[in-house]
Parts: sequence; structure tokens; C-alpha cells
Amino acid sequence: MAAAAAAAEGFVRGSVHPNGVAVITLDRPKALNAMNLVKCVLVESSSPRAFSAGGDVKQISTKNQLSDMIEVFSAEYSLICRISAYKKPYISFMDGITMGFGIGLSGHGRFRVVTERTILAMPENAIGIFPDVGFAYIAAKSPGGGSVGAYLGMTGSRITTPSDALYVGLGTHYVPSGKLGSLKEALLTNSFSGDPYDDIETILAQYSGDLKSEAQLKLLLPHIVSCFGANKSVIEIMKDLERLKLNPEPKVAEWASDALQGMGKGAPFSLCLTQKHFSRVASALGKRDSDLSTVTERCDENRIPHCPEVIPST
Repeated sequence: MAAAAAAAEGFVRGSVHPNGVAVITLDRPKALNAMNLVKCVLVESSSPRAFSAGGDVKQISTKNQLSDMIEVFSAEYSLICRISAYKKPYISFMDGITMGFGIGLSGHGRFRVVTERTILAMPENAIGIFPDVGFAYIAAKSPGGGSVGAYLGMTGSRITTPSDALYVGLGTHYVPSGKLGSLKEALLTNSFSGDPYDDIETILAQYSGDLKSEAQLKLLLPHIVSCFGANKSVIEIMKDLERLKLNPEPKVAEWASDALQGMGKGAPFSLCLTQKHFSRVASALGKRDSDLSTVTERCDENRIPHCPEVIPST
């Protein structure tokens, strides 16, 4: 079985040339390039340091024409929409740094595997843009009616523990990094004789680890909701955080101070745009009274039946 899986890896080869042309080569000549049906998609990184740190900002910054920028982001957003609507199992190994576009590549798929090395963040405000890649939709479904997602988007704060990653909903399973190789081998050698979603759930359960700590964001939830609740302006949020810096609980005061520092790094226009955008998406979620509500409803309709709501609403 392992030999068959290894042979299958060579049936399709891909490369990206320096000028941006991607080449996919079918390489099964003995069978006239006949391909087996795809059962699932596994997305991983070749680097132990990062899954994906996001879009190549340096390269994007060289685009001087508006048409070039539109082309770049249209391609990016179209890919994310296709991932969100993909009907077959989509698995991401979010090992290491996973930020910006990295979350776009993984956060809309069904199986989002995090490890103890996973670092999650949306730091766009600090470079004068805003958290895109559909993160407002992910944030709207986060605990506290979307408050936790708004907090992450506006401050650029990092999630560095598997417990927080699963609590927020950016991760669905925790697998120790040392087991990823064995997990991948189990996926490659599985026969997928039944429902592939059930097969993958069973395999992931075999390799999942126990969380070593409670989610800190869960403990801070009342304060996150009070500061980053819907319809609060950027100025109101910062005033609330200033007050919480004086909280007698050290963890709360430290959290408020760090959140303020994160917002202080953000471009003012980016912060205001993020607050308005995230608030509108959170308010539209689950309703049918506006165009934005229709968009969020369609996102939910495109979700596969096997993808239950795994993100707590409170």
C-alpha cells in the first residue's frame, strides 16, 4: 500500500517558473495519463518554520498599476472562494507560522491541523492594509459573537497555543508536530472505502494529542467582549483598554496593555476600516436582510454537510 502511495505521488508534477507561469505535468504514461479520482486534498509546507507567512508583500509592493493590484488580489480571493466551496475533504497542516494569506489557504477548509509550533496572526493593519482573505467571515463565527475575531484582526495579536487555536476555531485538530509524518503516511495509505470525511476523522483522532493548557482567550472572553463588541468605535475600544490596564488582575492588565500596543502599530485608517468591516459581517451573519447577509448565507450553504459548526458562538 505504501509503495502504491509513493508511486501515485509521481503521477502529477508541478513547478512555477520565475515569470509566474505554473506548469502542471501529468506523468503516468503507461496508463496514457489516466488519473484516479481525487478523494481529498492535503496542503502542507516543505518548511518546518512556516505553513505560509502570507502574501509576498515585497513583490506586491512593486505593482505600480491599479490593474496589477486588481489582478493579484482577484486571483487570491478567487482561490479562497474555491477552497471554501470545495466539496471534497481539504486538509491543511498548519505547522509553524500561519499568517495572512496562509490563514486564507487553510482557514476555509474542513480539516485544519495545528501543532505546538503553530503561530497564527492577521497583522495586516500594521502595514497599512486590512485583514482580508475572508477572515472577517471566520472572525464573525468566533466566540463572543465575533468579538474574539475582531480582537485578533484589530490588534494583530498572535495565537501561539493549540488550545487557543482550537477555541477560536482556526484549528479543528491538534496533532504534535512529531506525528505529522506518520499522519501523512496514514492518509496516503488509507483505502478510503467509505465516506472520506469519516475516514479522515478516524485517522485524525488516532494522531491527535491532548491539550496541555486551557485556552487563555476563553478566560479573557468577558473582557474581550466588553472591549471589542460590535458597533464600538476604535476610540471607544482604546479607551476601554486603557481602563483595563488598571485592572487588579495581572493577566487582564497585561492583555489590555498588549492589545493597546498592537492597535498602536496599526494605521488609523486600517483600524477604522477593519472595525467597520468586521462589525458589518458579524451583524449580517445568520440574517437575510441585506446583500452582505446573502453573501454570508451563501458561504454557509457552500459548506459541505459533514462540516458542522465547530466554533462556539459564546
